[in-house]
Amino acid sequence: MKIPITRDLALDEAELRETFIRASCPGGQNVNKVATAAQLRFDVRRSPSLPDVVRARLLQLARHRINARGELVITAQRFRTQEQNRADARARLVALIRQATRLPKPRRATKPSPAAKERRLAGKKHRSRVKGWRGHVPSEA
Repeated sequence: MKIPITRDLALDEAELRETFIRASCPGGQNVNKVATAAQLRFDVRRSPSLPDVVRARLLQLARHRINARGELVITAQRFRTQEQNRADARARLVALIRQATRLPKPRRATKPSPAAKERRLAGKKHRSRVKGWRGHVPSEA
C-alpha cells in the first residue's frame, strides 16, 4: 500500500519498519506492562520512492534523527494506545518529507539604505558620548 506525500510522491509501506516499545509517558501501571510507544524507521539513503533532490534535503533537515545506518528514526509516545502512536509517527514522517519537497526560498543580498546607514552611525555616536560621560572625573587640587 502507498502512503501519499504529495500529488507526485508516495511512499511504499514496505519501506517502513515499525516496532513497539515501552513508553516513558503517563499511563499508570499500564505503561509498565504494554509496549505502546511506536518507533518508526525509514531508510532515507536507500529509498527508491524519494527523488535525489528530496533525499538530500531530507538528510539535511533530519540529520539529528538519522542513525549511522542512514535510517530516520521517529519515536511516538504521546498517546496511550499503539494505534494512535503509530498514526502519529507516520504523520510526523509525512510532514517531514513534505517539508523536504518544498524548495527553500533563495536569499537575495540587499544593501542598507543611506538613511539606515546614517541612523546606525548616529546611534553609535550617541552611545560613544554616553560612555564617554562615564569616564574618570578629574579632581580639582
